[in-house]
Amino acid sequence: FPWPCHIPSVLRSVSLLKIARGDVLELGDADFDYLAAEHETMLVKFYAPWCGHCKKLAPDFETAATRLKGTVPLAKVDCTASPDTCGRFGVTGYPTLKIFRNGEDASSYDGPRSADGIVHFMKKQAGPNSVTLRREADLEAFVNHFDASVVGFFSGPDSGQLAEFLKAASVMREHFRFAHTIDMTLGLKHGVDTERVLLFRPPRLSSKFEESVLRFTETITTHTLRRFIRDNIFGMCPHLTNENRDKLKGQDLLTAYYDLDYLQNPKGTNYWRNRVMKVGSQFASQGLSFAVANRKDFVDELEEEFGLGASDGGDLPFVTIRTQQGFKYTMREEFTRDGKSLERFLEDYFAGRLKRYIKSEPIPEKNKGPVKVLVAESFEEIVNEPEKDVLIEFYAPWCGHCKSLEPKYKELAEQLYSDPNIVIAKMDATANDVPQGFDVQGFPTIYFAQAGKKDQPKRYEGAHEVKDFIKYLKRESSHVPVVSRVKEDL
Repeated sequence: FPWPCHIPSVLRSVSLLKIARGDVLELGDADFDYLAAEHETMLVKFYAPWCGHCKKLAPDFETAATRLKGTVPLAKVDCTASPDTCGRFGVTGYPTLKIFRNGEDASSYDGPRSADGIVHFMKKQAGPNSVTLRREADLEAFVNHFDASVVGFFSGPDSGQLAEFLKAASVMREHFRFAHTIDMTLGLKHGVDTERVLLFRPPRLSSKFEESVLRFTETITTHTLRRFIRDNIFGMCPHLTNENRDKLKGQDLLTAYYDLDYLQNPKGTNYWRNRVMKVGSQFASQGLSFAVANRKDFVDELEEEFGLGASDGGDLPFVTIRTQQGFKYTMREEFTRDGKSLERFLEDYFAGRLKRYIKSEPIPEKNKGPVKVLVAESFEEIVNEPEKDVLIEFYAPWCGHCKSLEPKYKELAEQLYSDPNIVIAKMDATANDVPQGFDVQGFPTIYFAQAGKKDQPKRYEGAHEVKDFIKYLKRESSHVPVVSRVKEDL
C-alpha cells in the first residue's frame, strides 16, 4: 500500500519489518491511526502476550489472515506495549476484537473465533453494505450462495424505501447478506410488481416442504426487516453449524446428526433432511424446531452432552432433542428410512413418555462423609429437600483453586456436621449435568439453596475461608447454624 508522505522513514521501516513476519499486521501507538485509515475494513485483535485465551486464538487468527489476504486485513495490537491505543478504544479484557472502517471503530466483532468462522464472517464485512444488482445474471449469482440472501427491488435511486433498506443493511450486514436493484424488471420472474424485499433461502436447502423465496410485505424499517429476517431465515429445517449454533440453540431443538456434506454429496445430504422435514411437518405447530448437522462437526459435544460415540448410528442419522430448559433426549431406536421411528420418537416426546438423558456419575453407594457428594441423578433429591439449607460447590478435578479449597470446605462441613438443617455438598461439574438455574462458567462455583426457596439459588461471592462461609451461613440460612469445634477467631 502507498505510504503517506508525512510518515517518518524510520516508522516505515519498523512497520514493514512487523508486517513481514506474517499476514497479521502488527500495529501500535506509533502507527495505528496511519495504517488503520488505509483500509476500508479491518479486523483488529487487542491482546496481551500473557493471556491464555489470546494464545489459543492466535493460530486461528493467523490462518484467517492468510486466507483473507487481499480481501480484508487482520491486525493485532499488543496492549502491554501500546496502552494508549487500547485505552482509546475502551479495551478492558483480552482478547478484544473490533471491526474498523477507514480507521474508525465501527463495531465489536461478535462472530465465531475459529479460522473458518472468522473468514466466513469477515468476507461479509468486505465491500458495500448492500450489493448493487444491475443485470439478471447479477441477481442469480448473488442468491446462488451457501447462505440466505435479502434482496430489495426499488423504483429508483431516490426511493424512500431504498434509503431505509440501505440503513437497515448497514446495521445488519454482519449477520446477513444484502443486495438491491433499481431495475424493477429483475424481479418479474419472482412476481415482484411493486417495491418489495425478498428473502431467498440457500438453493442447497430448497425443499417441497416450504417456500424457497419469501416476500416481506411491511413498510421497511430496521426493526421490521430484522424481525422478518430473524423469523424466516432458517426455515423449517436449517443446517446447524458451529457458526449459527448459538442462534438456533435458544429454542427447543431436534437435531439429526449424520454425514452431512453439501459440497460433495448434496443429494445424499438432503435425502435425510427431507425425511426429517416430512415427519417434522406433522408436528410443526407444537413448538419444536428442527435442524440437521454434520456429526463430524459436533463429535465432542455429542459424546460430552449425550453420551453418543462417533460410531453410534452407523451410516444412519442419530437424533437428539435439547430444550430451552436444558432437558435432553436421544432417539435410541434406529432411524428408519420411512421416518416411522422418528415419528414414534416425536409422539413419545410430546406425550411426555420419554426419559430425559442426564449425564451423571453413579450415585455413591456410601455418602456419609461431612461433604455430601452430589451427582446429577441425586442432585434433585439432596439439594431440593424442602427443609434443608444446602451449600453446593461445583468443581473440576483438574482445577487448582478447587484443590486449594478442598481442605477448608471439608473443615467447614465437619464444623456443621451435627446441624441437621444444613448440608455441605459438592459436585464434579465436568462429569455431571449442571441443573437448570445454576450458572457454572468457571471453577469453583458455589451456590446456596435455602430451605423454602429452592427455585432461587444464590451464588456465593464471598471469600473462601471457613470463617467467611460460616458468617455467610449465619446470615442466609433459614435456621441458626449449629457450629461445633469453632475456632477462637471465629
